Amino acid sequence: MTWILAVAGVVLLLAAAAQVLALRIERTHPPEGRFVPVVGGRLHVVEATAPVAAGVPSVLLVHGASGNSADMTLALAARLGDRHHVVAVDRPGHGWSDRPGGRADSSPARQASLIREAMARIGVERVVVVAHSLAGVVATRLALDHPDLVAGLVLVSPVTHPWPGGVAWYYDLAATPVAGPLFARTIAPLAGRLLMDGGIRGSFAPEVPPPDYAQRSATPLVLRPRQFEANAQDVSDLLVHVEGQFRDYGRIAVPTTVIHGESDSVTSATIHSRAVTAQIAGSRLILLPGAGHMPHHMHTETVAGAIVEIVDRARGLAQAR
Repeated sequence: MTWILAVAGVVLLLAAAAQVLALRIERTHPPEGRFVPVVGGRLHVVEATAPVAAGVPSVLLVHGASGNSADMTLALAARLGDRHHVVAVDRPGHGWSDRPGGRADSSPARQASLIREAMARIGVERVVVVAHSLAGVVATRLALDHPDLVAGLVLVSPVTHPWPGGVAWYYDLAATPVAGPLFARTIAPLAGRLLMDGGIRGSFAPEVPPPDYAQRSATPLVLRPRQFEANAQDVSDLLVHVEGQFRDYGRIAVPTTVIHGESDSVTSATIHSRAVTAQIAGSRLILLPGAGHMPHHMHTETVAGAIVEIVDRARGLAQAR
């Protein structure tokens, strides 16, 4: 009995420490945008810079795993904002967005549907979707399910296709129904804080992260238990969802550019970017020698130039109709 009480005490102490950490993180990184109602909850949306121009698609920025909208706006909003209407969204369960469907919202189709609903609520009718990493499956799902919204795609270091092997053990653990919530509310946030800087360096490798990247991108938000659990579900369920949609990419008929670092150790340019480019007719692949997983930060001019080009192509196609 004594050891049971001791274990319970340790668990309670860890949970209290994790909650204090979460509250401190939220005070440091408050929401930067507005909350847009969707069925069952709301999504956090950040609109930057120029207003919507007639006939010109907005630029929709969609972040990858372990992140939030600040990662994308930090890299691209200022570069695009003087001429383009830029919208960034926290995917369901990430940043400050709700996750109204619980684990069901790990589905790219569910995330695409909620993002589409949020765009309609704020009056955005057409977008060029700029998606990083895991969001590649969300962007392609948006193009497949909501062609009335998507005018073009820019996929940056995307996940699009099945890959050999699984995912890191802690994602599967945190996504487990009983043990997962306990792990996410005790050990994970505290251990994650210690390991965060190393994880960021790994994402950028072989390049070096920008100064103070973690704080400027609000990355610590992922350490909050609810987002840690949502992120783990997204990653743990990802392969199943990719296997269910990758054969359909040939149906995507919008201007598309895919950008990938040749030294990316997180996602494979061959498995994902070369493959999706081969499936989407007329798409273009840009490979960046020596670049890692974060081209939108380290090769911003290349990424921004590709976005502007796709916006112009999409606008031209709309005018020709």
